[in-house]
Amino acid sequence: MLKPVLIPEVNGHIHTPYSFSAFKNIAQIFEMARKEKIAAVGINDFFVTDGYVPFCGEALKNNVFPLFNIEFISLLKKEQMEGIRINDPNNPGRCYFSGKGLDFPFVLDTSLSEKLKRIVTESQEQVKAMISKCNDWFLALNLDIRLDYMTIRRNFAKELVRERHIAQAIRAAVFERFNTESEKVSCLSLVFGGKELKFDINNIAVLENEIRGNLLKAGGKAFVEEDENTFMSLNEVVEIITSAGGIPCYPVLLDDRNGNYTEFERDPDGLCRELKNRNIACLELIPGRNDPGHLQRFAEFFNEEGFVILMGTEHNTPEMIPLTCDTRDRKPLVDSLRKISYEGACVVAAHQYLRAKGEQGFIRNNGLPARENKKSLAELGNAVIQYTNTH
Repeated sequence: MLKPVLIPEVNGHIHTPYSFSAFKNIAQIFEMARKEKIAAVGINDFFVTDGYVPFCGEALKNNVFPLFNIEFISLLKKEQMEGIRINDPNNPGRCYFSGKGLDFPFVLDTSLSEKLKRIVTESQEQVKAMISKCNDWFLALNLDIRLDYMTIRRNFAKELVRERHIAQAIRAAVFERFNTESEKVSCLSLVFGGKELKFDINNIAVLENEIRGNLLKAGGKAFVEEDENTFMSLNEVVEIITSAGGIPCYPVLLDDRNGNYTEFERDPDGLCRELKNRNIACLELIPGRNDPGHLQRFAEFFNEEGFVILMGTEHNTPEMIPLTCDTRDRKPLVDSLRKISYEGACVVAAHQYLRAKGEQGFIRNNGLPARENKKSLAELGNAVIQYTNTH
């Protein structure tokens, strides 16, 4: 489709401050996109689409094509009972799942909208319970630190408060109350139940991750287990995505630093059959967490099988990294992967374009993927993205 040297950079998956993000605001995303010459960027917040309007405005202002995505967490109960990990390395049956190329504006019918609101409400109830447990623990330690849900939401979040916002608020409170490094270290060690800090107190991004891991995750004093009844099934998630005009997309975890895979992903042929049986024809990868060789073999195999493949960076931790996708240890993507990633973004762009015109995109009106149209959609999407980049 394109000569390798002309393949534009794209990023199909970033989080914004409307869920949790390394970015301070939407404008910062596109300042970076412009500097890095990113042709298309996909917003991919958890549960919400509140960021779509400012995201679209900043994208078009900077001649970047906006991809309208969303992310959910579902539960596969059969796999959970059998101890099969999907794309969460720590929780069997837990499945992260994305929707790509949703309609803009985002619209759902009343029943599905209420279901989504319920999930968001339940997630915030869990967050409030964590905040309460934090305050109980601080009180027991005689620490003059008190957290408040609305204050955290106002100062650190947009609409959705998540674990990382709590960690951010705790770090800020400790830094506000103590002046010296030794005082801050002593306070956090106390909060961690006597554990010493593993990382530099001045490395804010890493420190907030350490707070989250010690206090809010399983085994921590403020850990609150999620109620499994609040998770949607994968079928329910897919129904919301397709009803909103989107493309169901499975986020692949792939290999860890020891070369290990989850049970669900370890056999590419089996994974391919499973996804096809579920009528899922789109994958996404976060290359920064994967070995280049593992990534290339996997992506090229599924590309040959007709899957639409997107790649992104997430940016859902405090650490600020480039928007340009690379692999583990900052190794650049080879041209074959850049081509696969760009063509995936082109298919989603074409899907959005056709849906906006009232036509059928990659997903047919019956909800099934039009795999045979992948090439023609990629060509149309390339034209759409190039037009946006130059007008």
